[in-house]
Amino acid sequence: MAESNKMKNMPVNKLMIQMGIPMILSMALQAVYNIVDSAFVGNMRVGSEAALNALTLVFPVQMLMVAVGVGTGVGTNALLARTLGQGNSKKAAKVAGNSLFLGVIIYVVCLLFGVLGVKAYISSQTVDTEVLAMGVSYLRICCVISFGIIFFSLFEKLLQATGRSLYSTIGQVVGALINIILDPIMIYGIGPCPEMGVNGAAYATVIGQVASAVLLFIFHMKLNKEFEHDAKYMKPDSGIIKEIYAIGLPAIIAQALMSIMVYVMNLILKFNPSAQTAYGLFYKVQQFVLFLAFGLRDAITPIIAFAYGMRNKKRILDGIKYGLIYTIALMILGIAITEIFPGAFATLFNAGQSREYFISAMRVISVSFLFAGINVAYQGIYQALDSGMESLIVSLLRQLIIILPLAGIISLFVRSGQMGVSMIWWAFPITEVIACLVGYVFLKRIRKNKVNTLN
Repeated sequence: MAESNKMKNMPVNKLMIQMGIPMILSMALQAVYNIVDSAFVGNMRVGSEAALNALTLVFPVQMLMVAVGVGTGVGTNALLARTLGQGNSKKAAKVAGNSLFLGVIIYVVCLLFGVLGVKAYISSQTVDTEVLAMGVSYLRICCVISFGIIFFSLFEKLLQATGRSLYSTIGQVVGALINIILDPIMIYGIGPCPEMGVNGAAYATVIGQVASAVLLFIFHMKLNKEFEHDAKYMKPDSGIIKEIYAIGLPAIIAQALMSIMVYVMNLILKFNPSAQTAYGLFYKVQQFVLFLAFGLRDAITPIIAFAYGMRNKKRILDGIKYGLIYTIALMILGIAITEIFPGAFATLFNAGQSREYFISAMRVISVSFLFAGINVAYQGIYQALDSGMESLIVSLLRQLIIILPLAGIISLFVRSGQMGVSMIWWAFPITEVIACLVGYVFLKRIRKNKVNTLN
């Protein structure tokens, strides 16, 4: 009950720092080991350029699996926090149980895609046989053993909803360290382990994810005492599932749109494989910055949702204020890192022919981080206040309606050289600024209709 009292009584600015720092570190670490993965693959003795391109092509599906797991977790997180704020422990047990039932369904779908759909997906983006072979084998491993990332995402949100974000961070750290340690061993073949190249990177990734999921399951069972843990609560309850996805579906779509955006950008840049690879590498650096905002969002959502369940207007408004202030500070730091050190990142990845395209992308797209971070914070606020549709609209603007047509139109006129490709990168800052303005209008309306009316 101490955790629930903390969610109820601790000053919001301190609570957001206490909950946010572990989540931010957790997300940053996840982004770091994505970067490290590509760095090890980029320094393979043979086929490093093809391997980097292959990882770029498989990345949208990896993001999609994470999207469904994390989106389901976001719905569970907000609903569970609100239910606990209302003091309804029986419903809270059903919310947690149904989220795990949904995790089983999600894994079965990923498994079937890994067996049946991987080759068709990779071949739609490349005709290079080496890239195709590497991409198919890597992605098949990640899909078949995807239960680690799915259940990690769910247990992480269950712990965050009760204020135990530190333990989700511990699970993330353990998985990341296992991944980083195994990467060079399995990719290059160190000690008794044979050299496995790209397949080694895939196995290192899924082993780390499974380790994280197992550890968080233990934490969940031992520490989340605010509600019961029993298999009977996994029985599907259509009402609970609808409530989870009323909040979580916009988050799933928002994350899935990232996958669609990367996939379509790969198609737009197909005329220049070096630019295509550069975009894939940049996206992993971009994730490092935006994951800081995602981590803070994961503190913003349960804090505001808990306060909304209590009908505490002041704590809701404090959550909005400090959530935006801290997000802006993080994004300014992210812009500074990417603008000052683009060459260092290019060297880390051994970017080769993609180096100049990569540096150009860093210089231009990083301008958008400030507005992108604010948009992420807006979406966490919307989800906490049961305004999933506004969150969905902002995501559609950012990752589909504006960005892809704009980038596609620019690509029709500037298809040659680094300067031409750099014009495509400007689609990102333009999109984020427009989405941020729309998001601000939504926030004012939500505050008027759902917050200011509270006693």
